[in-house]
Order: sequence, then structure tokens, then C-alpha cells
Amino acid sequence: MSHSGTTLILIMAIAVLAPLLAYRVGRRLPVPLAVFEILLGILIGPDVLGWAKPDELIDGLSELGLTMLIFLAGYEIEFGKVRGDTLKRSVGAWLLALALGLGLGVLLGGGYDKGVFIGVALTSTALGTVLPVLRDAGELGGRFGAVVMAFGAVGEFGPIIAMALLLSGRGAAESTALLAVFAALTAAAVYWALRPRPPWFSQIIARTLHSSGQFAVRFVFLLLALMLGASTALGLDVLLGAFAAGLITRLVLTGAAPESGPQILEKVEAVGFGFLVPVFFVVTGVEFDLDSLLSGGRTLLLLPLFLVLFLVVRGGPIWFLAPGDLPWRDRAGLVLYGSTALPLVVAITTIGVDDKALTAGEAAALVGAAMVSVLVFPLLALKLRAGRESAPPPAQPVMGSESW
Repeated sequence: MSHSGTTLILIMAIAVLAPLLAYRVGRRLPVPLAVFEILLGILIGPDVLGWAKPDELIDGLSELGLTMLIFLAGYEIEFGKVRGDTLKRSVGAWLLALALGLGLGVLLGGGYDKGVFIGVALTSTALGTVLPVLRDAGELGGRFGAVVMAFGAVGEFGPIIAMALLLSGRGAAESTALLAVFAALTAAAVYWALRPRPPWFSQIIARTLHSSGQFAVRFVFLLLALMLGASTALGLDVLLGAFAAGLITRLVLTGAAPESGPQILEKVEAVGFGFLVPVFFVVTGVEFDLDSLLSGGRTLLLLPLFLVLFLVVRGGPIWFLAPGDLPWRDRAGLVLYGSTALPLVVAITTIGVDDKALTAGEAAALVGAAMVSVLVFPLLALKLRAGRESAPPPAQPVMGSESW
């Protein structure tokens, strides 16, 4: 059997094993599923057992998994909740984090070329990892969940824009012009999405929803492919197209098939969380440079430093600009959720290593700190907010959730 076939079998075996472990541990400690996938990926990777060897096929599936994770994060955003004063505060908090992150990144990296990668990575929020945790805890639909969604959405979308402007290797004017073109295309797509669909559109969705036709699911992936194609044609990161596709898809399905929307999302999530997203997280573990991290010296010390900087750079502005009606426990929980990072850190450090701006050890320290943030910060937030008076206890893990 080829290396691709063997590695894919191992990855899917972990995709099956990880939920079982997470479900068992989740009875006492609600650990995000991604943590188990990454740790088991490290175990089978070259630096430990050496069973898995990523290649072009596996890396391609992993990139699709990251794309799907960002797409689903974009789909989760409800415009009715992410607006007004809360949206202004979340944008302001991210801009402050960007300024602070770039400043500290340049100082820590010894120059702009390295510092810009570190700085942008420190401003990200793993919205796709945080939202399932909130959903399992029964808090996604409340006031706190809406605030986390607003700050998390900006923390996911902002770094993607910063990647296009600062990490593309193009001049600022050219990057801005290309972003403006993409924004115009997205605005046109949003305008089209908001227009009433003809009656046949909703009828064929209903008729094929439980048949082999699956018109709605195929249409969703067509929208995703179109936005990915638009971002690629303009030389922008595909994650920008994936996020925009998620936003547009929600608008289309809400208007054309409000009754079928949740069922369609379940089918799309089955493809994402059932196959592609686990591949991304497991491959993140397989490709994690454990040897560089454990080589000692400065590299190993960078991991706890980056973990603290996630809280300082991303969490500090969130604390000061959080809505005034949040009690201190909610404010602290918002800081912890907002400082949770991983998917975009992996993407940013990959670009940094490819451009030779970051060393393998520095990238491993950043990704390692992000992995620890996924493990520690949501757990601390859950326990902290569970101590509120009259706060409902967290819900038990639900089968099918990505955050067991």
C-alpha cells in the first residue's frame, strides 16, 4: 500500500478513536475534540512513532479541512446578533490587538519581516473551535454567546484580511486594490443572496433533500468553490473566500429555505466535521515539529511566552472594550475564549516557514502555544462562568459535536 493510503487509514482511525476518548474524558472534563486529534497526530507522526508520512495528497486534504473549518465558522455568524455597539467594540479590540501584536512581534523577532508573522498570529481567534464549546454548554443563543460570536468573528476575519495585506509579498497599494475588488464581488454576491429566490428553487431543495440529488448540498459547495476561485484568481488567501462563502451561504439558505436550512447545515457539517476537519487537525499534529520544540534553549522558552502573549495581545484589548453590561466573570470568559487560537496560527506559520521568515522552532513554539490555548482557555472559561450565581451547569457532551 502507498504511503498516502497508509497515512489516510491512520488519520481516519484517529478520527474514530478521538471522539471515543473525548467522550470518555468529557464526562468529567469537556476537552475540545481537536486536542485529542492533534495529540494523536503527534503520536503517529515522524517525531514519535513515525507511522504517518504526509505527502501531496494528505496535505491537500488537510488544506480542504482548514477551508471547511473557516467556511463553517463564517456560516455560524448571525448578522442580527453581530452588529451595533458590540461589533464596533470587537473591531476596535482587534485593531488594538493588531497594533500591539505587531509592536511586540517586531521586538521579539528582531525585525519587521519576522515580527509581522508573529504579530498577526497573536491576534487570531479560533472561532470554529470556540462555538461548538459554547453550543454544548447551552450558551450560544444567549447574550454572552452573541458577544463571543461578535468578538470571535472579527478575530477570525481580521487576521485573514491582515494576511492578505501584510503577508502576501505584494505592495500595500496592490494588496488593497485586490481586496477592494474581492469586497466588491462579495458585496454583489450578498446582494444576490438577499434577493428572493424563485419558487422552483425552494421546491427542488425540499424534493431532493433526502434523495441522491442533494441539490442544496451541491449548491452550497458550488458557492464555496466560486468564492475560493475568486480569491485564488485575485491572488488572495483561500481562507478569505471560505469565510465569505460561509456568510453568503447562510443568507441564501435563510431566505430560500428557512425550514430546510438546519438540515442542510447538518449535511454540510457531516462532510466537514465527519471527514475534512479531522484530517486537518490530525495532520497538524503529524506535521508538528516536536524535535525543534524540544531541542531546548530559546525555542522551548518561546512556547509559554507565546501563550501569555495570546492573552496579553488578544485578550487585553477584549477586556477593556468588552460591553459594559458584562459582569467580571463573563468578561474574563470572553477574554479566554477570544484568546483561544489555532487554525489561523497554523496557516500563518506555514507561510512564514515557506518564506523563510520563521524558523521551524519558532513556528513550532507558536503552534504549540496555540494548541495549549485550545486545551486550557475554553476549560478555564467554562469553569469560571460555572461559578456565577444562577448560572446553569454546562450541558453534557452531545454526540455529533466537534467539542466533546
